[in-house]
Amino acid sequence: MMLPRSARLVAMLLLTAALPAPGVAQADVVIFAAASLKNAMDAVAADFTRETGTKVVLSYAGSGQLAKQVIAGAPADLFISANEAWMDQVDREGLLQERRDLLGNSLVLIGNDPRATPVDLYSGTDLAAMLDGGKLAMALVDSVPAGQYGKAALEYLGLWDSVAASVAQADNVRAALALVSTGEAPLGITYATDAEADPRVSILATFDAETHPAITYPAALISTDDEARAFYDALSGEAATARFEQFGFDVLK
Repeated sequence: MMLPRSARLVAMLLLTAALPAPGVAQADVVIFAAASLKNAMDAVAADFTRETGTKVVLSYAGSGQLAKQVIAGAPADLFISANEAWMDQVDREGLLQERRDLLGNSLVLIGNDPRATPVDLYSGTDLAAMLDGGKLAMALVDSVPAGQYGKAALEYLGLWDSVAASVAQADNVRAALALVSTGEAPLGITYATDAEADPRVSILATFDAETHPAITYPAALISTDDEARAFYDALSGEAATARFEQFGFDVLK
């Protein structure tokens, strides 16, 4: 059952981890989105606000964290996850008005040297040796989609056991990217869109789609408000499609 907007705004104040405090009362649409969507969604939301005048507040985190917040009553009007599983959990709670598969992405191995040469993960590459005692940065492998995809890919290639003890797990994929871009970890696994957004890292290899579950970003409408419906519909419009493609996402038709 949907909570009234007044109750949802009270929940917003209680769940301070879900949203930044500034602008809470003024927000017309509140979006919970996977951290890997930040650059693209910032642009999409800005375009929408310019076009409609509707204010948008975006809250980014790992999909699992956001899903749990939505289930707990956090006042999200829309939720965009980086995998189907977390969206399915929210759906089973009866919280969704509508959902659709919105975007796709690729999984890549990255390094902190922009001049590094690509590697072939399929010809016996010794990933542990490449780390040379350093860490492999990944999002949380049990709860964050990027980490789950990365672990699945390494297991498929027979590389997981050799590097598991060297994995530095971060709260979300952008945090894993930061570990590599700042030099704290020599290698990491992120989405292609994250790597392409940071000039301090290089893409060393792309994992074939067969090595991990399909990377799909489902978007869901939670609220019954007209403004939320308008934003949800705009996500599949020409302007948003162009933005998503600009930032390297595959737009699912």
